[in-house]
Amino acid sequence: MSFTYEVKKICKQSGARIGVYHTPHGDIETPVFMPVGTQATVKSLTPDELKETGASIILSNTYHLYMRPGHELVQKAGGLHKFMAWDRPILTDSGGFQVFSLAKLRAIDDNGVEFNSHIDGHREYFTPEKAIQIQHALGADIIMAFDECTASGTDKLKSERAMERTLKWLDRCYVEHGDSETQALFPIVQGNMFADLREESIKRTIPYAKKGIAIGGLSVGEEKPVMYEMLDVLRPFYPNDIPRYLMGVGSADCIVEGVLRGIDMFDCVLPTRIARNGTAMTMTGDITIRNATYKEDFTPVEEGCDCYCCRNYTKAYIRHLINTDEILGGRMLSLHNIRFLQRLTAKIKEAIYEDRYLDFVQEFRKNYNK
Repeated sequence: MSFTYEVKKICKQSGARIGVYHTPHGDIETPVFMPVGTQATVKSLTPDELKETGASIILSNTYHLYMRPGHELVQKAGGLHKFMAWDRPILTDSGGFQVFSLAKLRAIDDNGVEFNSHIDGHREYFTPEKAIQIQHALGADIIMAFDECTASGTDKLKSERAMERTLKWLDRCYVEHGDSETQALFPIVQGNMFADLREESIKRTIPYAKKGIAIGGLSVGEEKPVMYEMLDVLRPFYPNDIPRYLMGVGSADCIVEGVLRGIDMFDCVLPTRIARNGTAMTMTGDITIRNATYKEDFTPVEEGCDCYCCRNYTKAYIRHLINTDEILGGRMLSLHNIRFLQRLTAKIKEAIYEDRYLDFVQEFRKNYNK
């Protein structure tokens, strides 16, 4: 098979695991953080710079690439890998989350979603089949089933309806996808913050989880302990021979806690978004570089970090760049934050290999300022 998942180590202390996901464009060692390149680029960074951070896989967004430049153009260019000059694995989301979060006017029924483009307001219609067809054209290694995501606070009846619709759409996605050896289709577990719905959703989703499974509808406004509770509910049901992907999660504490609860893959725009606003991630918590306290701080953004930013520049200089709206400031903090998360996952793997991941988690909790 083109896609196989190999478990390399299970921590005796915690049950957290290390694995390797074999794909047509290379191997992905998990746990892994995946930088997000919404528009077929991780903002301001080149593929070589991303590789230097240690990134082994990146994401692109189906909805945005459908809107601009269009999936047909990307297909003519030879697919996303050639279009963006990235020769490692790529994952595309289904576009479902953007349809529900960006579109101001939308009408959902069992067949699909009608919505207004966020660019010019023209009407569009997405079905599960269309979402798969677009992702086929884009050519990512991992593609996602079309789902209905509900916000935190949605009542149980609406959450259950969305879960049922997601399951119906999942079946249609798999029929449309067929038996591909070049693209792995991940189904998405929904159910909002209701334990019984989450349990029902994963049980009914697993038969479709041939090459991986994703957890959606978390990190959508709920408190972090609620998210952890939902992950605790799901953990006993995960298959062991496929990767588990927690969608839209990219803060250090959530990654540490997610791995503890059996998650292998994470993604989020957070590290690059906060970088452009002048915030750096560190092992003791985020720091806001633009603040006056760093005006005469001539130390690296984080002591011990080996990223290009920390090897060459000081907090004082990066603060100057951010506060004068120089592009280099956001670029350097983006490099730092992505490298930070790669360093974090390396530390996580080291602790798992040494059967001390619970100790690592306890030490991290003690030192990390949320």
